[in-house]
Amino acid sequence: MNKSFSIIALLVLGGVLGAGGYAWFGAGAASDDDARNAGKGEPLYWVAPMDANYKRDKPGKSPMGMDLVPVYEEGEGSKASPGTVRISPDVVNNLGVRTGKAERGRFRREINTVGYVQYDEDQAVHIHSRVEGWIERLMVKAEGDPVTRGDPLYEIYSPTLVNAQEEFLLALKRGNDNMVQASARRLRALNVPEETIETIRDKRRVFETITINAPQSGVVDNLNVREGFFIQPSRTVMSIGVLDEVWAVGEVFQSDAARIEVGDPVTMTSNFLPGHSWEGRVDYVYPSLDETTNTLRFRTRIDNPGQRLKVNMFAQLAIHQQSAEQTLLIPREALIRTGHQNRAVLAMGEGRFKSVEVKLGRVGTHKAEILDGLKAGDRIVTSAQFLLDSESSKTSDFQRMHHGAKATPDQGKGKSDGAMKSMGHSENGGGHD
Repeated sequence: MNKSFSIIALLVLGGVLGAGGYAWFGAGAASDDDARNAGKGEPLYWVAPMDANYKRDKPGKSPMGMDLVPVYEEGEGSKASPGTVRISPDVVNNLGVRTGKAERGRFRREINTVGYVQYDEDQAVHIHSRVEGWIERLMVKAEGDPVTRGDPLYEIYSPTLVNAQEEFLLALKRGNDNMVQASARRLRALNVPEETIETIRDKRRVFETITINAPQSGVVDNLNVREGFFIQPSRTVMSIGVLDEVWAVGEVFQSDAARIEVGDPVTMTSNFLPGHSWEGRVDYVYPSLDETTNTLRFRTRIDNPGQRLKVNMFAQLAIHQQSAEQTLLIPREALIRTGHQNRAVLAMGEGRFKSVEVKLGRVGTHKAEILDGLKAGDRIVTSAQFLLDSESSKTSDFQRMHHGAKATPDQGKGKSDGAMKSMGHSENGGGHD
C-alpha cells in the first residue's frame, strides 16, 4: 500500500514540475519572441505552427498543444508583394525549413526498366545442309554444348555428294585440269570441307559420308536434328551463338519512347549476380511499339567476359541521359505539382516566403527543369514547402511566373486544403525516373 502511494505521489509531483517547467520555458520563449518582434506593431492574427488553417485573433494553444505563432504585417515601405508570408526564425527552425538554389546546369535523367539477355544475332550462325540426305552421326548432343571453330558437328550421307565425288575422281583420272577445277568448285559449293577434298584427291576414293565442321566457336542453339533424321536445305540443322558479347533487350513506356536515342549510356544489373554491373550503350531502337503492351523495345551490346551472362537472363536496365545545353534546374523535392498548376516556394530572406508558379520542363530523379518562373540564384524551399505554399497561395498573384503581367482572379485564389491534400500526389508524381 505504501509503495503504491509513493509511486502515485511521484507521478503527481512529476506532472506538477513538468507543467511548471513548460510554463516557465514557454513564457521565456514568448518573451524572446516579443522582444524580437518589438516595433512591428500589433499581429494580424495567430496561427498554429503545424496547421496554417488554424487561425485565432488572440494568443493561445493549437489543437496539438503548441503555442500559436503571431503573424505581423510587413513594415511600412517594404512593398511586400501579395502572397508573401513572414515567419520568425524560431518557427523556421522548428518547422525544419530547408532551402536549395535554382542554378543552371545540364539536365540529367535516368530511365529505369527491365529486359532480358539474348544472343548477339549479328554473330549467330544458322547451319543448313546444301543437299538432301540423312544424319548418320551427330557429334553434338544438346543445346548449350560449347563448340570450337573446326570441330565436327555431324556426318551426312547424300547421293548428291557421292555423285559429286565420283565426278571429281573421273576428272582427276583423265587429267583434265578444267574438269578438275570445276568438280572441286562443285564440292565446295555443296559445303564439302577443303580438307575432305584434298583427302579425296590424295586417296582417290569416294567417301559415303561427309563430316560437316563448325564454322565458328560458340554455343549450340536450336538443335533440330537427331541421328537418322532426313534433312533438306530448307531445314535449320542447328545454330551457333556467341556469348563473348550479348544483347540486352529492354522496353520503355510510350511516354519515354521519344527520349531514347542511339548512343545513350546504359547500366545493366541482374539479381543472378548481385553486386555486378555491366556498361553499354543503346545500339538500336526498334521502329514500332508492341501492340499488346504499348511499349518500345531497344537493345544494347554488353561485353560478357567469362560468359557469366546467360541467354534469357532477366536484367534491370538504367538508361542515363544528359542534355547538351544548360538549363535552369531546381531540386525535385522543391516542386509542388497540383492538377492545374506547378509551383515552388521562393525564399525571399528575413523569414519571408512566397509561392510562385513555374513552367515545368523535364523531371528527373533528383532535378526538375524550370522553363519560366524562376531565375538562376533564387533560393527555393525544399522542406516544409507544402505548409508555406498553403498559406501563400491563397493570396499570391503568381506574378513571378508572368514577369509583371497582371494575374487573373483565378490565379489569386488558392485552396490550402487542396494544396495540403496534394502533398502525397506531388511527392509521388515525378514521372518514370
